[in-house]
Amino acid sequence: MSVLIAFNTIVRKEIYRFIRIWPQTLLPPAITTALYFLIFGKLIGDRVGTIHGISYMDYIVPGIILMSVITHAYANVVSSFYSTKFQRNIEELLVAPVPNWIILAGYISGGILRGVLVGGVVAGISLFFAPLNIQNPLLAMAVVLLTATLFALAGFINAILAESFDDISIIPNFILTPLSYLGGVFYSVDMLPPIWQHISMGNPILYMVNAFRYELIGVSDVDVSLAFLMTGGFILLLTLFSLWLLRRGTGIKT
Repeated sequence: MSVLIAFNTIVRKEIYRFIRIWPQTLLPPAITTALYFLIFGKLIGDRVGTIHGISYMDYIVPGIILMSVITHAYANVVSSFYSTKFQRNIEELLVAPVPNWIILAGYISGGILRGVLVGGVVAGISLFFAPLNIQNPLLAMAVVLLTATLFALAGFINAILAESFDDISIIPNFILTPLSYLGGVFYSVDMLPPIWQHISMGNPILYMVNAFRYELIGVSDVDVSLAFLMTGGFILLLTLFSLWLLRRGTGIKT
């Protein structure tokens, strides 16, 4: 029972944190998404035409939704957990009888909830530009949850290893954002030269975006089963690594 109380406390704190500052956490994605759809979907999309028989607007909607989930699931955990370290609040968790897996689960759940909520906001905005005819609702939601979990874990690891606020911005700016834009959000891999097609296959976000696109509109550049397998494997590895870092006290014990 005490374990459940600890988990609920962390999750409630995380939810209150991003809901309280909704003009910074929920409003910007809505504005950015509207700009994406106006610029890429309408202005550029009319010139691109169709991809795999799908209108360009319909083609980019799944990628933009999932890109928002990735960005905000990651950002919520990395900023929240690092702030806990910076303000020395982490010491309260360390001295309390709270298992490491509960600490991890609580913060990851907060990241997942924010990622899913922002994804829902972005999906709602997309309805003003294109119909959202979901082919496989349950599998589409599974992709969203798995993706949010993976990048929430990545944000947690970044927060543990970070030694300054600059360290929590390096990964999103120089790794996460480029991988997202090069993950097939705005184009099909088939449009690239052969050498770049092979290079793109090393981008894990490409598989997640295409898996989500397949569940929404039935089009994918990769094997969807491989995408699920790869995402699940990464989640397992990052979970074990996160628990190992917590057990060692890396970055949180002085």
